[in-house]
Amino acid sequence: MHDELRAALAGLLDGLPPKQAAQAVDRLIANYRGRTPTDAPVLRDRADVAAYAAYRMPATFEAVRAALTAFAVRVPDWSPATHLDIGGGTGAATWATAALWQGHHSTVLDWAQPALDLGAELAAGILPDTTWRRGTIGAGLTVPEGTDLVTVSYVLGELRPEDRRAVVAAATTATAVVVIEPGTPDGYLRIREARDQLIEAGLRIVAPCPHAGTCPIVPLVGGVGAPPAAAGGDWCHFSARVSRSSLHRQVKGGALPYEDEKFSYVAATTLPADPAPARIVRKPQLRKGQVLLDLCTADEGLRRTTVTKRHGAQYREARDAAWGDSWPDA
Repeated sequence: MHDELRAALAGLLDGLPPKQAAQAVDRLIANYRGRTPTDAPVLRDRADVAAYAAYRMPATFEAVRAALTAFAVRVPDWSPATHLDIGGGTGAATWATAALWQGHHSTVLDWAQPALDLGAELAAGILPDTTWRRGTIGAGLTVPEGTDLVTVSYVLGELRPEDRRAVVAAATTATAVVVIEPGTPDGYLRIREARDQLIEAGLRIVAPCPHAGTCPIVPLVGGVGAPPAAAGGDWCHFSARVSRSSLHRQVKGGALPYEDEKFSYVAATTLPADPAPARIVRKPQLRKGQVLLDLCTADEGLRRTTVTKRHGAQYREARDAAWGDSWPDA
C-alpha cells in the first residue's frame, strides 16, 4: 500500500514552481504543529493541497499505520466494516486503514473541497470503496450510527478547543476510535484531553497506554506552547520511519533518504480488549550485555527496566524491541 501511495503521489507537483510549493509547505507545517487553531480549512487551494500531499501524506500514512497496528494487535480477531476519517483531507489515514484491513467502506470527511478532490484523484482505482464528503469539522458533527472505526489524524490542532471536544465526543459513538496528533508537547496535550473524553464516554483505552488511569507523565511547565526545554515535564510520543522520495526532497529538501515522524496517539474501543502489560516509551538504549527500556506500566507508572544477557530469550527480544512496542511487565 505504501508503494501504491508513492506511485499515486508521483508527478503531483508537475507545473507547480518549487518555490511556491516550498512556501506552501512552510505555512502548512506551522498549522499542523498546532499554533494557529482556526474555524476555517487550512488547505485553501490546489497548490496548498498538492504541497501538503507531497510532503505530509507519506509521514501521516506511516504514523497512522503505526497507531492502527498497535490497536489491531489488541483486537486481532476484529476488522471494521465501516470507517469514517474525520478531517481526513487527502485521505492518508484511509490509505493506512486499507493497509491493515480489507473489505470495508471508508468515508473521508473534510471541509476543504480541494483536498477531497485531490484525495479522490489519488485513490482512484486503488481505494474504490471510498466516499469523499464535504462537511464542517466541529460543533454539530455527527458520526453515522453503526460506524465501526473512526480516525481523527492531525486535525485537532487546527480546531478551536470547543470544536476539538465536539469532534471527539462525536467519535465516541463508534466501536473503535484512533486519534493521532503531532508528537509535540502541544500534540500530546490534545491527545491527553481526547483520552480523558474517551474514558469518560465509557470506552476502553487499549493503546498505547497499559491502563486507563491518570497519565503518569507530568506535562511540561507552562502548558500548551511550552518549549521542549522547559523544566519539570515531558510528553508521550512515538516515532515512525518515513522514506523520502525524490518528490519529497523536491518540496522540502533533506540529505538523508529518510526522516522520523514523531506522533502522539490514543486508541480506544467498546470491544472486549486488554491493553499491553507495558509500553516502551523511549528508544531502547543498547549497552554492552544489556538493554535499558523505559516503560509505561499499569501498576508502577513510568519506570526503567534493565534486561541483561542472563535473561536469555528476553534479552534477545529486548535487543530487537523498538520504541512504541508492547512489553511484558514482569
